[in-house]
Amino acid sequence: MEMFWFIPTTGDGRYLGSSHGSRLTDYTYLRQIAQAVDELGFGAVLLPTGNSCEDAWVVASTLMPSTKRLKFLVAVRPGVMSPTLAARMTATFDRLSQGRVLINVVTGGDPNEAAADGVFLSHDERYEVTGEFLTIWRSILAGETRSFQGKHLRVENARVYYPATQHPHPPLYLGGSSDAAMQIAADHVDVYLTWGEPPALVAEKIARMRHLAEAAGKKMRFGIRLHVIVRETNDEAWQAANDLIRYIDRDVVSKAQQGLSKFDSEGQKRMASLVHSNPGNLEISPNLWAGIGLVRSGAGTALVGDPSTVAQRMLEYADLGIDTFILSGYPHLEEAYRVAELLFPLLPLTPTEAKDGRAPAAENFVGNEFRPIK
Repeated sequence: MEMFWFIPTTGDGRYLGSSHGSRLTDYTYLRQIAQAVDELGFGAVLLPTGNSCEDAWVVASTLMPSTKRLKFLVAVRPGVMSPTLAARMTATFDRLSQGRVLINVVTGGDPNEAAADGVFLSHDERYEVTGEFLTIWRSILAGETRSFQGKHLRVENARVYYPATQHPHPPLYLGGSSDAAMQIAADHVDVYLTWGEPPALVAEKIARMRHLAEAAGKKMRFGIRLHVIVRETNDEAWQAANDLIRYIDRDVVSKAQQGLSKFDSEGQKRMASLVHSNPGNLEISPNLWAGIGLVRSGAGTALVGDPSTVAQRMLEYADLGIDTFILSGYPHLEEAYRVAELLFPLLPLTPTEAKDGRAPAAENFVGNEFRPIK
């Protein structure tokens, strides 16, 4: 199992949908999070993309020198970026970081944001662009000189002069629940991502993706994007979940849901359906809570419980085929420590993520001097 964390460039705090307990996410704070998760043993961090975020590539570039092993999952945006520019950016970051870049393919699901970026294409047309983009991007990073004429994109004698460290290219990640998204994933990417849906729904998506990937002659890996609220007891965890939304009222929820309803993303529609699936009870599956989706786009669910319970739920996803867990929690600095301290010892992690986040016991220190117990 791989454990990734999240860099909250859109803002951070103790409560959702409120300025109470909010904190400034300046460079110093973002660097604190990156250095903490690097030392705790998380394998990578996801940086969000969109017009409400700091630019992911610039943020990752500033954080890279302050970290040692940490990888950065940053987005390429077909339709917004050219494939050749994105390939050069990828190769440069990968080479200068010594192979620490991962690529998140984001086609976009908010038509208003797309229009602000000059993209006026339908949902399926955006995925047509994505397919052409990745055809060019993958081939020139693999060392080819490529001319390509598609429906939307055209290049002549495109190439990358300074190659990436990872060959043939850094791993590609993509999340999407529509037919178009899943076919692009099968044709092009290495890791298919899903948001935190109940296990039965995730199992259906994995089965379908495996079938599509086999038809394309490839083997697919799978990841999941989840929030985590873990405490030493179940009661404490559920109290923390309720506290997270304590300042949200009906007007805030209504306004947020109206905005989210305009998205043409199939994944976002599925997230919204979970929020409304059982009015009055946001626990949509054992220990899977949809409260975050009341006001947040994208990943709207969290695993809630004590360490053994949350670990068991994660292992249930792993049994379905999930091997990459992209986690987050509010506030992100403190919750990174909680997850490492409480969950890491209970999970079969990859070697680079084997730290359990725990310091030597306090009784081992005498007068600021460490003395091992005999």
